[in-house]
Amino acid sequence: MSLFKSFFMGGYECADHINRSGERVNLLKETEHDLRAAEDYRDLAGLGIHVAREGICWSAVEVAPYVFDFTEVGNRIRLADEAGIQVIWDLCHFGYPDGIYPTHPHFCQRFVALCNAFAGFYSQATDQPLFVVPINEISFLSWHSGDVRGTVPFAVNCGFDIKYHLCKAAIQGIQMLKSVLPECRIVHVEPLIRIHGSLFDAPEHIDNLNEHQFQAMDIIAGRMCPELGGSEEYLDILGFNYYWSSQWDHGIGTLPWPEDTKRRTRVADLLRMAYLRYSKPIFLSETGHFGIGRAEWIEEITEECIVALSEGIPLHGVCIYPVTDRPDWDDLTRYFDCGIYDLDLYKNRIADLPTVNAILRGQNAIARAIAYNTMALELDELSRDFDIVVDRYLK
Repeated sequence: MSLFKSFFMGGYECADHINRSGERVNLLKETEHDLRAAEDYRDLAGLGIHVAREGICWSAVEVAPYVFDFTEVGNRIRLADEAGIQVIWDLCHFGYPDGIYPTHPHFCQRFVALCNAFAGFYSQATDQPLFVVPINEISFLSWHSGDVRGTVPFAVNCGFDIKYHLCKAAIQGIQMLKSVLPECRIVHVEPLIRIHGSLFDAPEHIDNLNEHQFQAMDIIAGRMCPELGGSEEYLDILGFNYYWSSQWDHGIGTLPWPEDTKRRTRVADLLRMAYLRYSKPIFLSETGHFGIGRAEWIEEITEECIVALSEGIPLHGVCIYPVTDRPDWDDLTRYFDCGIYDLDLYKNRIADLPTVNAILRGQNAIARAIAYNTMALELDELSRDFDIVVDRYLK
């Protein structure tokens, strides 16, 4: 049984961090999704997509330390309910309130307070089950803020230290969310990557580098750093983000896409690897491309999802990210032509028709694949039952 109302999902960009220029980014506002949520949800539902990834923007809702205003978030909750959209909520999507960062002594308690306040607010705002991502892409955020000075604390050579403290906050946040809403579903979202080595790289070194993508989930599960109190039960639903830049040659750069020579590991194989590691329900929590490659990318990802489903992997969805085009974090005047909808100068939504058509075809293909797999399983069960009856009769 699927966890979500539709296999295809849409994600709204909600990064709210401080960029390299020291400016606060709020892409929820830059794209005007906060003002146009009703329109955006209607557009999404019109495509047969009934699941959205959203973010509350921690830096905006905590108006003073330990003081929260969820008015705008409550409006989106109401509009999503009216449009029949199931929402997966990010509590921390790269941004924190001014003055704190993961290694700050008050970071954990501030984040736990956020979890407590949001869970209480959500329980009063809607009767829909809560699906919640405590901290989005811990691995990426640790690298971006702790190794390449992309956001606060603008550090280098501190990636694992940042990761450790983000995981600590996530674990304590999960404990708080579960204490307020025991039935809430905890979703973790991490990048899915593959680093390819050269003839000069020791295979063991490349294997070790590829293992780093799982450190955050391993810590939250208690497999690493058990002193933080992680537990396997905290891994509930696992999301994996995959883009064209998710595979690269070590020390050289991103593998080209589309490829002339097939060097990339198949996405279905990467999904199988992730599932076998954790044996939890999984989904592609972000994927998409830009420019004229958008439709072709969705077609390829759809094919990979069908392969994964045919192999019995419990893949519950694929999230096209973003729904609306977005600007560059470090240059808010530069857009990428990367959404299902482009934006004009007035932020009006303009559908990219090849992308829309690829989504509609993909939905039909996935529905057929799921129906076929379901029928095959039922026939297999009937065959086993028949064999059991015959065996008993012969005895």
